[in-house]
Amino acid sequence: MRTFSRRGILGLGAGAAAAVGLAGCGSLESSDGPSRTEGSRRASTPGATPSAPAVRPIGDGSTSFTGKQPHQPAEPVPLEPGQTPPQFVIFSWDGAGEVGNGLFPRFLDLARQHDAHMTFFLSGLYLLPESKKRLYDPPNNPRGASDIGYLTDGHIKDTLVSLRRAWLEGHEIGTHFNGHFCSGNGSVAGWTSKQWRSEIDQAKGFVKQWRTNTGFSDLPALPFDYDKELVGGRTPCLLGQNRLLPTARELGWRYDASSPGGRQVWPEKRLGIWDLPLQQIPFPGRGFEVLSMDYNMLANQSVNSTKAPAHNYPGWREQSAQAYIRGFERAYETNRAPFFVGNHFEQWNGGIYMDAVEEAFKHIAREKEKGEDVRLVSFRQFVDWLDVQKPEVLARLRTLDVGQRPAGGWKEFLKDTGGSAGTQSAGSTPDAA
Repeated sequence: MRTFSRRGILGLGAGAAAAVGLAGCGSLESSDGPSRTEGSRRASTPGATPSAPAVRPIGDGSTSFTGKQPHQPAEPVPLEPGQTPPQFVIFSWDGAGEVGNGLFPRFLDLARQHDAHMTFFLSGLYLLPESKKRLYDPPNNPRGASDIGYLTDGHIKDTLVSLRRAWLEGHEIGTHFNGHFCSGNGSVAGWTSKQWRSEIDQAKGFVKQWRTNTGFSDLPALPFDYDKELVGGRTPCLLGQNRLLPTARELGWRYDASSPGGRQVWPEKRLGIWDLPLQQIPFPGRGFEVLSMDYNMLANQSVNSTKAPAHNYPGWREQSAQAYIRGFERAYETNRAPFFVGNHFEQWNGGIYMDAVEEAFKHIAREKEKGEDVRLVSFRQFVDWLDVQKPEVLARLRTLDVGQRPAGGWKEFLKDTGGSAGTQSAGSTPDAA
């Protein structure tokens, strides 16, 4: 779509992009300011003192192998017959660059306080200095072009610090690709599968070679092998998924989070890859639903203005927070479909959207901390759970519509399903058409 609608932003056209100055979503250029539950229990051996694995540099030393990622949930297990499924909630961030507004560490702190995990979709260009921009050869665009800005050296360093911390605290590092082209002849909507492969290779290369490209010698390596870490992404403006998926399958990706306008139902696979879209959620006080992302709140409140009159901010902030909360509660109290939320590290309209997502996050975390089976996880951790479930269990869950409770309760609804998945994993379920 080329404009926002009463069903949310499903893809941002040139007009909307120009109004915000973001080429859609994901840019940081408009930023102007800064007890364990079952779902997150760690496995341990009493009395054992774990030894740190040897660090093995990769390539030029920009990344390194440091062993299994720390702070991961317990190994997932299949649902037992009649067992209520957990309520999964995944908060994700497009761009994932730190530009001095403190938002990356702010939300890392929030996650740590509540023993939660998130997914950070890194834009590869955020590790490439502008002085080296001609190393980027974007499909159907001039060499070095980008519809998001390159970061300063200082902000690249801040981003590297936060990325390292994020992975060591158990979060996932996905990709938001590179130049964020959403309009015109160079839009990602028209890229071929081969061009998506080029974009992905370059995005990984900027992560794997930041030391060579920046010349920085005062920072440690990122503590992961990005070729193995990268198993999913979200495309700019939620465009181009159909041609991306064949390449994602060739690369062994496990999920894609680029579908626009998803419903709050249990997911399916496309081309063997879990399709995990942003979702339509209730928009309080309005007669339509909104997509579960900050940009879509903005577009429906201030018609793309990032600096609307401040007297609107309190009401808009609460409306946005309640949209997320109602989306969570609708799933939690009915079909237990996973709830997906996407955002950017931005300060639009006085930072109200960052405050709104924090309010919603804390509301959800309180439910988790009551001992309820609410799990704040990354996309990767969620698909780990999906992949050990029996296909017939997931098929039964997919029969529940938005806001539909299981007939007779969960014990009755899943009474003849569940148990060990054995060698037949959910990966063998038929793909959606």
